Amino acid sequence: MASAARDSLPFAGSEQADDAVRGTCEDASICKRFAVTIGYWKDPYIQYFVRQAKERKAPEINRGYYARVHGVGQLLKTFLKKTECNCQIINLGAGMDTMFWRLKDENLLPKKYFEVDFPMIVARKIYTIKSKPPLSKPIMESHSGESFLIADLRDTAELEKKLKTFNMDTQLPTLLIAECVLVYMTPPQSASLLKWAANTFQAAMFINYEQVNMADRFGQIMIENLQRRQCSLAGVEACKSLDSQRERLLLNGWETANAFDMMKVYSCLPQADVRRIEGLEFLDEKELLEQLMQHYCICWATKDRCNLGLSSITF
Repeated sequence: MASAARDSLPFAGSEQADDAVRGTCEDASICKRFAVTIGYWKDPYIQYFVRQAKERKAPEINRGYYARVHGVGQLLKTFLKKTECNCQIINLGAGMDTMFWRLKDENLLPKKYFEVDFPMIVARKIYTIKSKPPLSKPIMESHSGESFLIADLRDTAELEKKLKTFNMDTQLPTLLIAECVLVYMTPPQSASLLKWAANTFQAAMFINYEQVNMADRFGQIMIENLQRRQCSLAGVEACKSLDSQRERLLLNGWETANAFDMMKVYSCLPQADVRRIEGLEFLDEKELLEQLMQHYCICWATKDRCNLGLSSITF
């Protein structure tokens, strides 16, 4: 969480910039696997996609990923229950995410499920799935296997064409998820993607996890740390505040928009489980955890022409 690690992003900039973003995919996956190993949450599938961390991750990093995974998961499951799973999920820049398998285990798979990413990431993921029966068997049981596609998120016409080739249904309620994705795109590029999503589906929800409050000194240090890795946050302008995050969604066609920083999300999660994970590791610097959590957020927006009650979804 501290390094703005994300799962991946199909963003065609310079090759060096793409490599840096792909590197954050690996970082995020390793951090998630470490947190799972310690016992923050259960994910029997992540071990197939990523190696074990060589060194321990700091407790505040583990708690940050816990809040991210559970926060996004809570909104996602509420959407699935509202639509009774008669919907589709489009995971933008999904990387090595294991959401498909975890949802299947909970009998919460949507009617259609898509992941979009870089060619290299998609190829690696498909290779891993094919070579591991615990991964390939559930996909063959539930889907045709045509869930993983390569597309450039800056080009919404191409994205839509690819999704339709894979039988995306614009009449189905649709949940789009982007975790540390929009921040690597320029504001016009992310605006175009958000506008396309708002205009394409009869009923839709967009969940965005990324940085916030980036105009202060702590945010500046985060930006500088990423720049040292040749990783530029092209979309950081929209990450100035919770208001700027909400405004971007509303300006691009969404009817409702909400944004919580991760400290607020953390306080909304089931507190019995929060107490459990807080007992896993001693946290020396609570101030650092609070600073980190205040510089990440979950934003969600809805558009509901089918009157499914999507606007009432919250933590």
